Amino acid sequence: MKLLIPLLALSIVATSPIVIRDTNMVHRQETVQTQKFVLLSFSGSDWCVPCIRMKEQIFNSEVFISYATAQLTLINADFPRLKKNQLSAEQVKKNEELADKYNKEGKFPFTLLLDANGKVLKQWDGLPPESAEAFVEELKSILNAGS
Repeated sequence: MKLLIPLLALSIVATSPIVIRDTNMVHRQETVQTQKFVLLSFSGSDWCVPCIRMKEQIFNSEVFISYATAQLTLINADFPRLKKNQLSAEQVKKNEELADKYNKEGKFPFTLLLDANGKVLKQWDGLPPESAEAFVEELKSILNAGS
């Protein structure tokens, strides 16, 4: 478990973050000390149409950005296919390690809400059939129930 959070923290994809954010801010200590929850998203940013729609409709919405920036540590484990979007070998390895642990079936998009220790609290298989506002309200209700 001690290895999980550093692995998550290092797995942010700089080429296509879920939310524009300084990726250097995400550290194990920040997540554990602040008890922030982790939203881990598996995506195929350049080939998975539901992944692209999820990013556009939910993750890039003002309501999500406003809420998530304060409440969540955001991680995007991206698996692009186009040569121009390829990740470094190190990043690919980290994303694959996350997939081995949390997404063994290779679902896209696949989003998980984790506590600071890496325990899965909720998962979304595919594009949620709700608005960004409803998605944020669902996150709030899960996080408030755990408080």
